[in-house]
Amino acid sequence: MLGIIIGVASVITLVSIGQSSTQSVTNEINNLGTNLLTVNVLDTDNGELKDTDVEAFKKLNGVKDAAPLVSGRVMAKNGQTTTQVSVTGTTSSYLTIKDLSLTNGRFLADIDNEYRQKVAVLGSETAQTLFGVDNPIDKTVQLNGTSYKIIGVLASKGTSIGQSGDNIIITPLSTAERLLQTLTIQSVVVQAKSEEQLNFVEFALERSLNSIFHNNTDSFSVTNQQDLMETMSSVSKTMTMLLAGIASISLLVGGIGIMNIMFVSVSERTKEIGIRKAIGAKRKDILTQFLIESIVLSGLGGLIGVGLGFSTVKIYSMITSSTPSYSLSIAAIPFLFSLVVGIVFGVFPANKASKLHPIHALRYE
Repeated sequence: MLGIIIGVASVITLVSIGQSSTQSVTNEINNLGTNLLTVNVLDTDNGELKDTDVEAFKKLNGVKDAAPLVSGRVMAKNGQTTTQVSVTGTTSSYLTIKDLSLTNGRFLADIDNEYRQKVAVLGSETAQTLFGVDNPIDKTVQLNGTSYKIIGVLASKGTSIGQSGDNIIITPLSTAERLLQTLTIQSVVVQAKSEEQLNFVEFALERSLNSIFHNNTDSFSVTNQQDLMETMSSVSKTMTMLLAGIASISLLVGGIGIMNIMFVSVSERTKEIGIRKAIGAKRKDILTQFLIESIVLSGLGGLIGVGLGFSTVKIYSMITSSTPSYSLSIAAIPFLFSLVVGIVFGVFPANKASKLHPIHALRYE
């Protein structure tokens, strides 16, 4: 039974954790926005994006808004506290496109970008690291040795696809270009008016980018949140099925164990079988007896495995603070599989027992 218990519990645990991970990834991507497209510049040899190109993107049919981005890593310092942090240079549109909110202060304004103001909006984790419990609004932070006035603090966004949205500093695009010593817009986040218009907007963007980069499609990429979600879900499902397949081997091992034990049982109970057949038991009666024993062993092991599996998933969710994924199919499939294993591997010893001749069985020593 131990092999059946371990096998069923392993399948339930791995499939539940896999489904939970898939759902978590889906929720993270949905939180980023299902109507967003990201334009990434991969090579500037054939062209580069400019502010005028971003303004042209905003005028495309189906586009609600767009925000250019430049990003990099800098050293942020406040007093004796120093940390490396990600800096993103963008415009005022970024707040609504990415659905951000503030706990204190304000976000970037168009005038900040126009006059290259040295102002910064801190992520919640960055604010906590540099200023602790103090309110950082109107204070300054050193970015690569240059002072920036803090005008706002973002509400926590958590981690999305392995990247923290809280360990960040946002500055005006023009200011970030000078800070990071770049004049090239690295990417643009484009918001479609609706999810239904996403494919149309993607096609329009690719047509515009072909014109900018002289039809060199290797110089840019346009990523769709839906495509990303499908890819991540596909990978998660594949890994879940692979792990479940590996765990199912334990079920087969358990079935072989049941078969071996039943063979031993047949040998030890040969006289019992002979007596039963001598007083009128038919072959099907003996076959049914040993088959039921095999099914009971595997079924009981399956039930214990289901309970153990759900308990393991519950403990895992408590440790990782994740949401467990339970469903009837998660428990039913491995349990039914354990019964099938019991039937299949119980047939051989049961068949052997049923074929014993009563005279030979009674003489067995």
